[in-house]
Amino acid sequence: MKQINVRLSLAENVKNFVNLVNRYPYDMDLRAGRHVVDAKSILGIFSLDLSKPISLEVYSDDCEDLMKDLESFLI
Repeated sequence: MKQINVRLSLAENVKNFVNLVNRYPYDMDLRAGRHVVDAKSILGIFSLDLSKPISLEVYSDDCEDLMKDLESFLI
């Protein structure tokens, strides 16, 4: 499992993030405090507090292609 922090402060960022992660077959969750949502769910993401960094958990150890594409969302 890989875990990174991402920032999704704008609605446009959320849309671009969801479009990007849906291209990959990995299971992913976003965690903000004690709340966990599916990273591929736009409605789930909007239920989180987007003013703070969010932890992305990717349930794969071999996901360097995804990590490279997510560089613009990293903190």
